[in-house]
Amino acid sequence: MSEPESMQAAVLAGPGQIRLERVPLPKPGRGQIRVRLQGCGVCASNLTPWAGPEWMQFPTEPGSLGHEGWGVVDAVGDGVDSVEVGDRVAALSYNSYAEYDLADAGNVVRLPDSLAGLHFPGEPLGCAMNIYRRSAVEAGQTVAIVGIGFLGAVLTRLASDAGARVIAISRRPFSLEVARRMGAAETIPMEDHHSIIERVKALTEGRMCERVIEAVGKQWPLDLAAELTAEGGRMIVAGYHQDGPRQVNMQLWNWRGFDVINAHERDPKVALQGLREAVEAVASGRIDPSPLLTHSYSLGRLGEALDATRDRPDGFMKALVTFE
Repeated sequence: MSEPESMQAAVLAGPGQIRLERVPLPKPGRGQIRVRLQGCGVCASNLTPWAGPEWMQFPTEPGSLGHEGWGVVDAVGDGVDSVEVGDRVAALSYNSYAEYDLADAGNVVRLPDSLAGLHFPGEPLGCAMNIYRRSAVEAGQTVAIVGIGFLGAVLTRLASDAGARVIAISRRPFSLEVARRMGAAETIPMEDHHSIIERVKALTEGRMCERVIEAVGKQWPLDLAAELTAEGGRMIVAGYHQDGPRQVNMQLWNWRGFDVINAHERDPKVALQGLREAVEAVASGRIDPSPLLTHSYSLGRLGEALDATRDRPDGFMKALVTFE
């Protein structure tokens, strides 16, 4: 079968505007591979560009913003011997709202045969593993997770399986039900700031939580997370805070003496480590992301996928763009 000369790719043409374009098929350079994508997760970090802030430049590069892709290697560049054509991989690449994407050969992880047919947005699963590692959760601790989306749900499973008592806090009843299925011992609706604090105080006999993971990316949940963190504990910022500056209650932070961890990794080696751990965790049955992958869209419906990621209709946890 001859190689196609072009592919379809999504372009963000303006605020809230997606168009499909047919563009030349990318050619892998030295040390690169090309992946025929089977799917790509839709990340909440896309929502700020989707809204069209002043700093955005339109149109975007074809396929850009898509960074949670997986698929089958269909071409390799010179000097690549770590993967072969036909290998199914999860990739750390950045133009995956398209039928094909290029990745450095060192930034992909093979998916074992046991995961055949499974949707696998590896990048956010790798993020969850890295956040969990940096949280340093221990058996017997009380861990509050503020915000139960895809990331918060995976972290709930990891922390509860480690022997921690997880308190899940979220605004949606559906999310709280998911948290219970993922092992949360307690769930609290994210409605009233002071009521949540008092409830956690009661559940911990006034000690508050040794670990608190903020996974929303907004000012109020960040404030709440600090209030819930025990003296000498650890507050982990996992939310994606990209819509403006934040203020913090430094008086509280000083008085409580807790550690603050920015869990957003920028070292590609660390990101790859998390991706490898995620593949192992799913393959071993330690985590099962399938029930969390709730909505699937074709590439031509990427705008709908982004809207659903923003609006979070009932039953929504994570959207995928799929090509199968």
